[in-house]
Amino acid sequence: MPLTRRTILRATVAGAALAALTPKAASASAPAEGTITDLGPASVTTALGNAVFVDGLLYAVTRGLSPNAVGVYDPASDRVVRHYDIPTGIGAWAMTAIGTDVYVGTHVPSDLYRIDTLTHQVTKVASFEDHFIWNIAASPDGRIYLGMSETGRVAEYDPATGATRDLGQPAPGEQYVRSIAADATTVWAGIGAHAHLVAIDRASGARREVLPPELAGRDFVASMSASETHLAMGISSAGELLVLNKQDPADHRIVKATVPGEKYVTSTAILGDEVYFAGRPSGTLYRYRRSTGRVEALAVPSPEAGTPAMLVHDGKIWGVQEAAVFVYDPATGALDYRNLVQRGFRAAPEQPMTVVSDGRRVYVAGKGGTQVHDRATGEQTRIGIPGEPKAMVPVGGRLYMGVYTQALLYGWSPGDPAAKLLARIANRQDRPRDIAYEAHSGLLVVPTQPEPGQPDGALALYHLPTGTLDVYRPVVDRQSVYSVTVRRGTAYLGTYIQEGFGLPPATTTARLAAFDLRRRRLDWELEPVPGAAFIADLGHTAGRIYGITDTGVLFEFDPARRKVVRTAEVGGPGGDLVVYDDVAYGTDGDRVYRVDLDSLKITTVADGLAGAWFDGAKLAPDPSGRGLYALRGRNLVHIAIGGRR
Repeated sequence: MPLTRRTILRATVAGAALAALTPKAASASAPAEGTITDLGPASVTTALGNAVFVDGLLYAVTRGLSPNAVGVYDPASDRVVRHYDIPTGIGAWAMTAIGTDVYVGTHVPSDLYRIDTLTHQVTKVASFEDHFIWNIAASPDGRIYLGMSETGRVAEYDPATGATRDLGQPAPGEQYVRSIAADATTVWAGIGAHAHLVAIDRASGARREVLPPELAGRDFVASMSASETHLAMGISSAGELLVLNKQDPADHRIVKATVPGEKYVTSTAILGDEVYFAGRPSGTLYRYRRSTGRVEALAVPSPEAGTPAMLVHDGKIWGVQEAAVFVYDPATGALDYRNLVQRGFRAAPEQPMTVVSDGRRVYVAGKGGTQVHDRATGEQTRIGIPGEPKAMVPVGGRLYMGVYTQALLYGWSPGDPAAKLLARIANRQDRPRDIAYEAHSGLLVVPTQPEPGQPDGALALYHLPTGTLDVYRPVVDRQSVYSVTVRRGTAYLGTYIQEGFGLPPATTTARLAAFDLRRRRLDWELEPVPGAAFIADLGHTAGRIYGITDTGVLFEFDPARRKVVRTAEVGGPGGDLVVYDDVAYGTDGDRVYRVDLDSLKITTVADGLAGAWFDGAKLAPDPSGRGLYALRGRNLVHIAIGGRR
């Protein structure tokens, strides 16, 4: 997502510093503009999405890596003993097993793979047009059922024949089948972004809604596990567990997680009379006993971490986290935490979220942390974060990160053993879209997008000297705030017509708005470019605001007259902008281009990058003013600017 960290060194830097950063100040001996220096993989990690047990071995699949892989962990030897590459998809959340075969469902594209654990052959057995396979489940007779988005449908795959069958949308109009289970007669589909639980008769296809009425208005049936008699489900976004009798759905219990502020139940597992579930944001492991109704907070395996999968094996509870598993023994209460990378699980380059530099270091955000590239020493380290930093800005030797999924603000200084949680934006927000620093007021300005299914983005203002957080929602009615630049005490905001994902847009065109940081009010808003869904980035000079839209329209805005004075087509979708006093640089992920701000003439600086960003093309200035940081494939590159042309 476009980030003002990319433009922190443009015209917002005071006086003499700006002159040093301007490309014209580069010496004649500088490399030719467009010279690329490859710095190697931008961010390397092992982010896990799901796991299953087969014959005593744990098969765990990665997400967001290249390539994604299934690693096989042997609890007996405490080692990862094998890997299987999954050739397609940017990641995988979905896994199940039938006999000795492991099935993996990928996303973007949505392919279904079978791993024969006896012959070690990996075969793509089916492909689907949906963007995401969220989860899959096997029935007792060996069929596989898949929950999809954004189509919100359920599909069936028959391993015996290779045939697939479309079971349609369990809840027409909803985009997500996030959880799924299957038994001899019924497929159970957990829906969002407006929660439904639908029972689908496998023979007739008939559907019936079985979500208890007291849960109407919730966001998702987000996780699900099944026993012969019951379902255990995580309900978003109020930290609730639903335990339901499959034969009599009216016989159910709704259990509230006990840690204050708990919002999500990310996974569940049933062991006899006991239901185990994992909560966020706390990262707590809970136990609920059906016979007594008692809820216990057992342990926090890793603070604030998500647990996308929970399994029962050998009488113990296994939880899957970013690059690790925890093992809880109900008999003794012992908890064991096992880092799978240390046990041989292969790391690989991921699709980064964003990039920023403080001069000496380049920070590349990814899943579960931020990779730190020290340009002086060539060393790399990683800042662990329980989530995905979507926006970053360095201020005064400290790095500030806006983190998804819970719209958190973290801070980290070189030498710190860990990043520190500074604030929770809350207000039904989950996705920071940008971050800027306003030096006069000492404010971090953080625009956000709401949780799935929720209206109205927000603007969070965090005061660095005091740690005070103020949140304004809505800012621009029925839109999210996507980008920000700060000039003379005003935050200029670029919006996104999409509110929470899964909620149909209520408006048609992105807006440019001005928020007075002193008076704490929205002064005005307008639509700068017809038909734009979002303003990907904003920057400014002393007298102008510059923006780029998703449709690839660069616009120049005069704040004094509140008028768009010029536009230009950049020749590709909009991404990040880096704005100096008389020139700007932009990117569409494949190309980095230069914009002469006098003429709006656009020239290509570098091409053929094929940057593998997770969501939207990013570009960060080298604080020397002589370069930009971008991706080529999944490698971090430095692109010279301001030298010979």
